[in-house]
Amino acid sequence: MEKDDYIPLFETQEAKGRMAYRLSMFLCICLVFWYIVSYLPGEGEEGRWAWIGLVGAELWFSLYWVFTQSVRWNRIYQRTAGDVDIFVCTADPTVEPPVMVMNTVLSLMAYDYPPEKLSVYLSDDEASHFSKLWLPFCKKFRVEPRSPAAYFSTNSEPLDPHPIRAKEWSSVKHKGFPEWGLGSNDHHTFLQILIDGRDSNSVDMEGSPLPTMVYMAREKRPQHHHNFKDGAMNALLRVSSKISEGQIILNVDCDMYSNDSQSMRDALCFFMDEKKGNEIAYVQYPQSFNNITKNYIYGSSIRQIYEVDRIFVNFFISWFGWLWGPLYIGTGCFHRRDALCGKKYNGNNPTKTLMEEKKAENDRKVEESISELEERLKMGLKYGCPVEDVITGLSIQCRGWKSVYFSPARKGFLGVAPTTLPQSLVQHKRWSEGDFQILLSKYSPLLFGHGKIKAGLQMGYYIYCLWAPNCLATLYYVAIPSLYLFKGISLFPQISNAWSIPFAYLIIAMYTYSLGEFLCFGGTFQGWWNDQRMWMFKRTISYLFAFTDTLSKVVGVTKSAFVITSKVSDQDVAQRYEQEIMEFGSSSPMFSIIATLALLNLFSLFGGIKRVVMQMEADVFQQLGMQIFLCGFIVVINQPVYQALFLRKDKGGMPRALTFISVISALLACVISLL
Repeated sequence: MEKDDYIPLFETQEAKGRMAYRLSMFLCICLVFWYIVSYLPGEGEEGRWAWIGLVGAELWFSLYWVFTQSVRWNRIYQRTAGDVDIFVCTADPTVEPPVMVMNTVLSLMAYDYPPEKLSVYLSDDEASHFSKLWLPFCKKFRVEPRSPAAYFSTNSEPLDPHPIRAKEWSSVKHKGFPEWGLGSNDHHTFLQILIDGRDSNSVDMEGSPLPTMVYMAREKRPQHHHNFKDGAMNALLRVSSKISEGQIILNVDCDMYSNDSQSMRDALCFFMDEKKGNEIAYVQYPQSFNNITKNYIYGSSIRQIYEVDRIFVNFFISWFGWLWGPLYIGTGCFHRRDALCGKKYNGNNPTKTLMEEKKAENDRKVEESISELEERLKMGLKYGCPVEDVITGLSIQCRGWKSVYFSPARKGFLGVAPTTLPQSLVQHKRWSEGDFQILLSKYSPLLFGHGKIKAGLQMGYYIYCLWAPNCLATLYYVAIPSLYLFKGISLFPQISNAWSIPFAYLIIAMYTYSLGEFLCFGGTFQGWWNDQRMWMFKRTISYLFAFTDTLSKVVGVTKSAFVITSKVSDQDVAQRYEQEIMEFGSSSPMFSIIATLALLNLFSLFGGIKRVVMQMEADVFQQLGMQIFLCGFIVVINQPVYQALFLRKDKGGMPRALTFISVISALLACVISLL
């Protein structure tokens, strides 16, 4: 091909900037600082320490806002114009049912890709003979998605009225168990044969070859140990290097099934591009879910992380002229083997391309044990952190590689989102704790990335490394202004004062912009409102526990543990989730804090309104108006908490003992504030 005839296999599309919004926000932040510094109460004046706390909280939020803008400055979007190894990692069979694992494996084996070039590695001892029937069925009828459970749960009737085709459709459905994973635990009819080690010569019912299937028996390890997943991933990587050694590796969690049979071809477009393909280490798909309700009661923050905040999206730092890329998030990611195995990228001497065919024979046996391979090879994910995927991606980028975020219209992979409030809070606690540990470790982006990656990318990582410390400033705003409202002391400018304009603009602009972005990416107003509630819950609960647990670990008091979010729930819980009713139902310390803060704001709001009504003076409302608004906003957003405390009779409400303790705690805080 002549140089002028080069046609890129993918193209980049630049998003429009939002300069006016950013400049106006920056100006208002400066004005707010000018006000709170200029009007700081003098020594001995009432409210001085609360005012100083306000300065600290505003300073933190302003700094964090700057970090968030580093990845939003000039956003871009990507779209597409050898042999592949697929790694499916499992961690705990009690919360990751075997049926879920099998559906994931089958959906990946059914990719629209030459089967002789696919090798599937599973970090557990389960696979399926049903693939010999399922794969030709997928190809013949071009079904989507290609997970049996997902497909038959959404297609309850034959896809073709013709009697012969309808019979074939019914036959395939009933070869497995009738419910296809929807409540059935009897997977023995589904698992006809356990493939023993490696099966590279299998054919389907029509005589066509099947992808190579390799499994590894689960080692006996403590449950919830955060090294298990990356240990399994590394073990699969080492075994595959002795068998198939595909130059591209797809890594998925066992609960993430393939939703698009073209995903592999799309990802390879990035790797095979003649001009830019050699510098790409991995192509990251977003983590999407198939069980999200319309307004998802536990917040669509995953959508905001991947589609709006854009640290997971490629971004162009215009003043540096460098195209970098997203974090590695541990699933739904296509890796270049060389990058994952620790090789550095050298633009002058790039690693071999995918166009070079691998000449090693495909039928080599694994002659060395996993322990022996671990001694010989240093490759794969980093150990010692609950979010080992983040430091792995950072290490790859520090070796000179770039990465790509790809979010096509049809999601490439779908998984299972938390269906209860405890699951969601624990999940975010684990994420924020792991990211905070990175900040305090040798992998801190500022230190580890110094001289290796650009400042804009370092700032992008800090958005997530600073999740946990966000709890301090958020707790201040949720509690202190409300207590001072109860006491009758103003911390903000009067409503009629011109200094109230910057405060009001920041609030209105921030929430209007947030709502606009949320609706733009397919959300609903109720979904956005739920997201605001979960934003507050996460920052005051998940981040608080992550912050304290990490500091306890640093001083040697406790050790961190990898907590897996359960993927199963009972029928009553599932029904409430479908009805978008928030699930509490336990005496967790997390719920005690949520309830106490909600009641504290409720009592403070009543106290502030009473003060305005009783004194009947206009200047009282002028002085306390902004605090009344803030307190009222927190009360309205906590509406499900009040229902769970006092109105609900189902098992998803708050236990009576927790209600009593929370009421006493909130009242005690209000009384102490008056002293």
